[in-house]
Formats: sequence, C-alpha cells, structure tokens
Amino acid sequence: MQPQHLASFSTENAGGNPAGVLIAQSHPSEQAMRDIAADLGYSETAFACPKGDAWHVRYFSPESEVPFCGHATIALGAALAAQEGDGVFKLILQGAEITVEGRTTDGGMHAALQSPPTQSEAAKPDLTEAALALFGLNPGDLDPRIAPAFAQAGATHLILALKSRQTLAEMSYDLDAGRALMRAHDLVTIALVWAEGDQLFHVRNAFASGGVLEDPATGAAAAAFAGYLRDMAWPHGGEITVIQGEDMGAKSIIRAKIPPEIGSSIRVSGEVRQL
Repeated sequence: MQPQHLASFSTENAGGNPAGVLIAQSHPSEQAMRDIAADLGYSETAFACPKGDAWHVRYFSPESEVPFCGHATIALGAALAAQEGDGVFKLILQGAEITVEGRTTDGGMHAALQSPPTQSEAAKPDLTEAALALFGLNPGDLDPRIAPAFAQAGATHLILALKSRQTLAEMSYDLDAGRALMRAHDLVTIALVWAEGDQLFHVRNAFASGGVLEDPATGAAAAAFAGYLRDMAWPHGGEITVIQGEDMGAKSIIRAKIPPEIGSSIRVSGEVRQL
C-alpha cells in the first residue's frame, strides 16, 4: 500500500503541485492517514477506496484534514485512469459528491474535476484588515474592481485582489500568524490574485491552515475564485486561466470553465506528471 507521487497542473512536464495519492480497498485509520500525509510532506494527500460505483475520498495535509483539495483530486483522476482506464469517476467526499475525469493523451496525463457547488460573499472589514496586516499590505494595494470576498467550492478561501504584479511577487507572511488567522475564520487558504486580463490571473495561495507556507497550484481555490467572478458578473467569457507557482519556481497552469448558472459546479482541469 504505497502512495503515488504526482504533480498536478504541471506545464511541459515541469512544475505543478505535488500530491500523494493512496488507492486501497479501504481507508487506513485516521491516524495512519495523518501520519502518511505528514511523512510525505506534500500540501495534501488523497486517500481513495471503492464505495459502490464510486470512490470515497478523504484529504489530509501535514497538519489537518481538509474537506476538498483540487490538485490532489486532479492527481487522483490521473491515478484512477492509469489503474482503471480512461473515464469519469464518481467521488464521495466528506460533504459533497463530485466527479473527476482522467485521461492519457500522447503519453501524458490530463484530468478534469467538477467542483462542489460554489458560493461567495463579501469579506467582513475586520478580517480584510487583519489579512492585509498579515501580508504587510494596505487598502491601497487592492484592486478596487474585485472586492475582498469569501469564496467557496467545497472549502472556504479568502480572495484578495491586488493592483500590482510586483506586490504579488513580494508576498510574505509569518506562518504561525497566518495559521492562527485562517483557523480562527475557517479558511483553507488566502488567495492573492492579480488580473493580467479579464480571463488571465496570476495567483499565490497561502496555506498556513495546513502547515504549508504556499501552494504552487490550488484547484479548489481556483474553482472558488471562478465562482466568485461569476457571482460578481466579471467579464470572464466562460473560462479563466490561472497561473500559479511562478514565484516559487514551480509554474502551474489551471484552467476553469464557468457555466452561467449561479452556484453551479466549476470544471477545473490541468496536466499531471509523475514525480
């Protein structure tokens, strides 16, 4: 029962976000899953076992269980396709039922997930103020077109849009302070985003809640952000591209398709590579 090592949202067989994937006939004990995730040290590890015509999936970071993880789901989709053949797989999560599609094309791997339902709401001013202080920012650093917001697609994220690409590149914060802030407000990540265009965004995701300073690719946050853009009637044209991890030296590309129905699932896709 050995975990697989995969990187999701890679580009040209480089970069991406590493994830562990363990497929077994039954889940190990919760403590064992926590220990495996901590030993691997990836931001998340997905544990999957068969349940009827679906797969029951749980996700663990090195420090906590999370309700949904996009990049580990994408990695799981590729792993299931390698084991079961190309196809669409039903997944039963802790609080939702979704699908992931895994395929092998031209020797490479590709996967696409359908996120849990999305929703968003304005961030409370005191949380926005605290988050800005955490990153050493001030209100003048924010892009007024995209207001700070809670965004959810299976997990909750705080969205802070910045006016400057340079400010994004300079992201820095204290891990312990970030962990305390995120856990106090039930946030999985804080996403700093910069809009290069209406359909192209550069993102950095602080993941202190899981004991990780930064994620190089965060599919769940990309889905939540895409849902927020739809809610606020941003001119997304039905699809966005998210570039993440570039400032970490692990460039990742996430694509999100946005149907028009408010609250509906977001399709998030990307390449996968073996580590």
